[in-house]
Amino acid sequence: MAANERILRPVNLPENWSPGSWRERPALQMPTWPDAGELARVQEELRALPPLVTSWEIIALKQQLAEAQEGKRFLLQGGDCAENFLDCNSEVISNRLKVLLQMSLVLVHGLRQPVVRVGRFAGQYAKPRSAATETRGGVTLPSYRGDIVNGPGFSAEERTPDPRRMVKAHARSAMTMNFVRALVDGGFADLHHPEYWDLGWVTHSPLAHDYQRMVANIGEAVRFMETLSGNEVHNLNRVDFFTSHEALLLPYEESQTRQVPRQWGWFNLSTHFPWIGMRTAALDGAHAEYFRGIRNPVAVKIGPSVGPDELLRLIDLLNPDEEPGHLGLICRMGAENVATRLPPLLDAVKREGRRVLWICDPMHGNTESTSNGYKTRRFDNIRSEIEQSFDLHAAAGSRLGGVHLELTGEDVTECTGGARDLGEVDLERAYRSTVDPRLNYEQSLEIAMAIVHKQAQLRPPGQRLIHARAARQRARPVLRTAAPAPVPLESRSRSRPTLPALRSVRPG
Repeated sequence: MAANERILRPVNLPENWSPGSWRERPALQMPTWPDAGELARVQEELRALPPLVTSWEIIALKQQLAEAQEGKRFLLQGGDCAENFLDCNSEVISNRLKVLLQMSLVLVHGLRQPVVRVGRFAGQYAKPRSAATETRGGVTLPSYRGDIVNGPGFSAEERTPDPRRMVKAHARSAMTMNFVRALVDGGFADLHHPEYWDLGWVTHSPLAHDYQRMVANIGEAVRFMETLSGNEVHNLNRVDFFTSHEALLLPYEESQTRQVPRQWGWFNLSTHFPWIGMRTAALDGAHAEYFRGIRNPVAVKIGPSVGPDELLRLIDLLNPDEEPGHLGLICRMGAENVATRLPPLLDAVKREGRRVLWICDPMHGNTESTSNGYKTRRFDNIRSEIEQSFDLHAAAGSRLGGVHLELTGEDVTECTGGARDLGEVDLERAYRSTVDPRLNYEQSLEIAMAIVHKQAQLRPPGQRLIHARAARQRARPVLRTAAPAPVPLESRSRSRPTLPALRSVRPG
């Protein structure tokens, strides 16, 4: 049976499950709400609000993730560690999209396969914490758990969990998606206007020349095809774009979980692709209970403490029918641990014939503190974990189908290393994250290029030769002495050829 048919036909509905059955299990990382009645009223208000995504978009994503499992696509999932309400503005949102768009262009060009673009935003407002409280100067207050729960300021008023913040998070998620649609409709991704994607502060980046040359090569290829055919290439004018967040705050997720007409089962309509964090992935926990019942494609973070037996039980719980594209495993081992901790998991999944999408999170296992008190990540460790993961999958006869990154389009200095070789002293210049350090634009683009380079190394010799010849052909100067005759205007359509644009994500 084809993967798409498996996705569209009903599988077995989970037994003894409802959107609220998680309440019967231990729920970790939940805030202590001061007013249970207000929480219940907010949940009812959220249930009455329009959904943020649609069931057919969710199914479309599941089909693409099924293709990524088979090596026909590659998943690029990225965005902020934690969104905050103040950053719900046009500049921040457009810069995030620029980064993902440019990275995906590098991957499509280098990997020679479609990319599944998933933003880690429009809902990433909750964060797990290692401690329930924080103490400063003898004063102890609840920990900051993300803007959807409380505020970052160290005061009793800011840190008291407020259910009304869930309504604000829903509104800002909707505004973010709405602005994405506005960017799309305005020609944000037009290949003939690459300035739309430019982030001015990286104009003189060491990577700028390679990237601009790649864009020029793609533009030449599109124009060449259109000149030969006398028509524009219309299937390049749009791409799919999806959203994701950690479904940590279960009262919020429950209120957005619904049944829809002409579909079977329950959908979380606050996002396309929710995931379970490493701290809340217990088999008998509330989060696993909630996730086992929704039809969205789901993912779970896998850390170095997870063994093969536990992983197999988790797979059986979250995807008992082995539905293609339904379950992603986001491995966050750390550069020092991945070589020893990942292979036993790969072997177990392959031996038992389980169907999953393997994803590498090279961020969370490589966090460290500097001598000047900043939380950071070394670029070399991030790149190393990705490259080691590719090698380990190849050795095991498995397939790495995507990456999961914390990044931003802002001119931040939060991760050391990269093309500009940022050091500890540079962190003080532009460290803006309220939780974890993120790759800046330049470092993100360098990661995309590193993925392409590693994949090229792993290709069979015959494929490497073909790709090398194609690359040399693209790098040759274009002869201008015998330009082809222009295509008559009457044979052209009104629209200009465009790079795949971000498809609208319309609530409803």
